[in-house]
Amino acid sequence: MNGLNLHNVEKHYGSACAVKDVNLHLPQGKLVCFLGPSGCGKTTLLRMIAGLENLSGGEILLDGEDISLIPAHQRNFGMVFQSLALFPHMTVGENIAYPLKLRGVGKAEQQARVSELLQMIQLQQMVDRPVAKLSGGQRQRVAIARAIASHPKLLLLDEPLSALDAKLRESMQVEIRQLQQRLNITTILVTHDQREAMTMADIVVVLGEHRVQQVGTPIEIYRNPANAFVADFIGSGNIFPATALGNGQVGLPGGAALNAAHCPSIQAGASVRMLVRPEDLQLSIAQTPAANSLAGTVTFIRDIGATIETTVECSGVSLTALSTPCQDIGLRVGQAVSVTIPEHACRVLGA
Repeated sequence: MNGLNLHNVEKHYGSACAVKDVNLHLPQGKLVCFLGPSGCGKTTLLRMIAGLENLSGGEILLDGEDISLIPAHQRNFGMVFQSLALFPHMTVGENIAYPLKLRGVGKAEQQARVSELLQMIQLQQMVDRPVAKLSGGQRQRVAIARAIASHPKLLLLDEPLSALDAKLRESMQVEIRQLQQRLNITTILVTHDQREAMTMADIVVVLGEHRVQQVGTPIEIYRNPANAFVADFIGSGNIFPATALGNGQVGLPGGAALNAAHCPSIQAGASVRMLVRPEDLQLSIAQTPAANSLAGTVTFIRDIGATIETTVECSGVSLTALSTPCQDIGLRVGQAVSVTIPEHACRVLGA
């Protein structure tokens, strides 16, 4: 099977398990994000793919060939580390040419490839500049150019944008994504930033507790989380305890009931958890009863410019609604409101 395939991959350090029973198929030409909290095993998994860590179990196949025992320097993978690891005593051009030099590529071919890559990353005039005199974003581009200089089969990125400020980071996310699409190179990006994963990835692999929790497109992961861990980690969400009532209904701690479109067959009386995304909540001043509506009181309002976050206490739970300035109805703390939760927005996650 083409692409990268991981079968029952595991990594143990003595009695401690870092990665457990990972099975993945990563298609050729896609950008895949390994997403999860610190310590979940995502960097360890990337390092096993790169050949920098030995497997404790399982196998890794690339286009059907088992590469599990092939040394890192023979895999022809490009890698950008979190620290970038550029050579400070070299110029931009020398950094990019270094992997070609190691492979015995002639000087004329090295220069041609460096020139091609500098044009690609829009740093043509900086070939002779020391990397110490580059900005953070420029260093990032040089590190990526060096990683793809030798036409690698895979590009591996280990949180390469974490040291950049927020605005530059978002700009670099777009640049890396456009470059990856132009080159059609299979790329794996490790990140703990769910916004970064949603922005860049074709496929998101959510890791937690040292194992894969869910695999899917960004919108699938966001709209259809497999469990409470994924729901809580991806985006912001209202997750609260409830009780299954049967027939697609759930009961809230304060006694109110909601109809839930996404409700698996769970025995009535069982404890469950509910997910409602903040942007799906609808607030109104009118107190007339409506389907799937709850009476509540505003306890907190945060206006952050592009959006307004409003927290409402209702039926024993605290819910946060997200709206735009155009939807602002002039609420204030302490005001009584009606919270409508569309049936399609109610998702039961299980206990």
